[in-house]
Amino acid sequence: MFYPLIRQLLFRLSPEASHHAALRSLAISQKLGLSSLVYRTPQAPVRVMGIDFPNPVGLAAGLDKNGDYIDALAALGFGFIEIGTITPRPQAGNPQPRLFRLPEAQAIINRMGFNNLGVEHLVNQVKKAKFEGVLGINIGKNFDTPVENAADDYIYCLERVYEYADYVTVNISSPNTQGLRSLQTGSAFSDLLQQLKNTQQRLAEQHGFYVPLAVKIAPDLQDEDIEYIAEQLVDYEIDAVIATNTTIGRSGIESLSLANEAGGLSGKPLKSLANYTLARLCQALDGRIPVIGVGGIMDGASAADKILAGASLVQVYTGFIYAGPQLIADSVQAIQAVQA
Repeated sequence: MFYPLIRQLLFRLSPEASHHAALRSLAISQKLGLSSLVYRTPQAPVRVMGIDFPNPVGLAAGLDKNGDYIDALAALGFGFIEIGTITPRPQAGNPQPRLFRLPEAQAIINRMGFNNLGVEHLVNQVKKAKFEGVLGINIGKNFDTPVENAADDYIYCLERVYEYADYVTVNISSPNTQGLRSLQTGSAFSDLLQQLKNTQQRLAEQHGFYVPLAVKIAPDLQDEDIEYIAEQLVDYEIDAVIATNTTIGRSGIESLSLANEAGGLSGKPLKSLANYTLARLCQALDGRIPVIGVGGIMDGASAADKILAGASLVQVYTGFIYAGPQLIADSVQAIQAVQA
C-alpha cells in the first residue's frame, strides 16, 4: 500500500536516476530485513526445464544488468530472477537520455544498448549473492562485435556463466544493438543454435551437470518467422523460449510526445502484440518445449492471460515499475485461479 507514494517520489527523478535509486533502496530494505516482512508471495511450485520453481512469476532481464541486487530482488517473492543482459566486455551503452517513461500509457521506451560492466563482474556478483533460488543469466554480444562473429560472444559468455546459472538466456531480440535481430532468421539463427548447443553439451560433460538454454525472441515477427523459429528451436533441442522482448512498433502511443523516441517499447501497449506472438509460438511448438511469457503484464489478470495462451512461466518488468512488488503476489494468485 506504500508503493504508490514511493513511485510518486521516484517518478520525480529522471527514469535512469530513479532506476538506480529504487534498486539501492531495495538493497537497504533487504539488509534491514524489511522486504520479507512486507512482501509475501504464495507458494505455487512448478517444474519447467527440469527446474523446480517456487512460483511461476519471475523478474525479466534488464532491471539488474550486472547482478548487483540479486538478494534484494529475491526478497520480494519472485519465483525466479533473471539478470543481464551481460556481454563479454564492459560497455557504456547508448548515450543518455536513453530511458523514457510514458505514465499515461503505462509504458517505457528504452534504448539502453546493453550497458553493463562485463561478464566477469556479473560472475563475481553471483558468487557473492546468498540467493538460493532459481537464477537465470541473460547473455548478449558487444555492440562492436560484427554480427557474423556474434556466436563468439555468446559462447564466451555461456562458458563463463554456465556453472553459476540455473538457466541461460540467449538474447537475440533487443532492438537496441544494431543487427542483433537478424540472428533470429535464416542460416544465422540455425548456425548460432548449433554452436550454442554444441557448447552446452561440452560444458555439461565438463562440469557434470546440465544447464538449460532459453532463447528470447522479438514480438515484431511475421507468422512464418515464428513458425521457423519454433521448428529450429525444436530441431536443436533448445530447452525453452522467452516471448517476447520489447517492440519497435508504436501502436497505442502514436499521439504521445515521446512516441518518436528510438528504442524498444514495453508495458501495457506491448500486451496485445506480445500475446499474439506468444499464442502463435505456443501453437507452432505444440508443447514440445516450454514458453516463458513476458510483455505487457500490468496486473494479475494479464499474467494469467499468458498462462492461458500456453506459457509455463511468466516474467515482469515494466509492470513491476508501475505496480510495484504487489504485482508478484497478484500474478501468482491469478495464475493459481485459472489453473484451479
